[in-house]
Amino acid sequence: MEIIARNLGQTYQSGNRPLEVLKNIDLSIETQGFVAIVGPSGSGKTTLLGLLAGLDSATQGTVEIGGTDLGGLTEDERALFRAQNVGFVFQSFQLIPTLTAIENVMVPVELLGSESSRSAEPRALDLLKRVGLEERVDHYPKQLSGGEQQRVALARAFANQPKILFADEPTGNLDADTGHLIIELMESLNRDAKTTLVLVTHDPELAERAHRVIRLRNGSVVSNEA
Repeated sequence: MEIIARNLGQTYQSGNRPLEVLKNIDLSIETQGFVAIVGPSGSGKTTLLGLLAGLDSATQGTVEIGGTDLGGLTEDERALFRAQNVGFVFQSFQLIPTLTAIENVMVPVELLGSESSRSAEPRALDLLKRVGLEERVDHYPKQLSGGEQQRVALARAFANQPKILFADEPTGNLDADTGHLIIELMESLNRDAKTTLVLVTHDPELAERAHRVIRLRNGSVVSNEA
């Protein structure tokens, strides 16, 4: 699914003053593309990712995914659209601590309803095998290392076979070896599932492997290069 942002901006209130985090962003991300969003801390990368994924609403401009204007949807409609089309990997993993690894991966499928729920467990098991965690399916997040938790989060993000995967600093909390493994897993899942991949990263190796790099500074796109 193609992603198109037009004149996108985001402003928050900071005390009595407006804080402009993003301004006049125009960009498009092609179907099945692999794009890295980079830039210094505070440049608006995570805010942009959240707007493109429909996790937040812009104060200016539009975001379209596959021809659907996210701004024209209610909050509930946006949530359903994300459930059907989008996967998201958070830097802090955001696994549910009271659920096992396999139960965490099953959650997005079960949320789609009873028909999808029947395939939730075998699909979750297959994804955990693909990320090398078939021996840890019944472990809780606190029993897993940071790298293992990130692999569970990645499997969960692919549970609904999303057309687009968004990831915020997916290697940011990991050691170099585990980070390298996560990069290879995302590339292989992206390639096999033909999923559009949009990542925010400070990791130069990850940025170099992207098909295109969008660079932000002070809330604006300063380069958009293949």
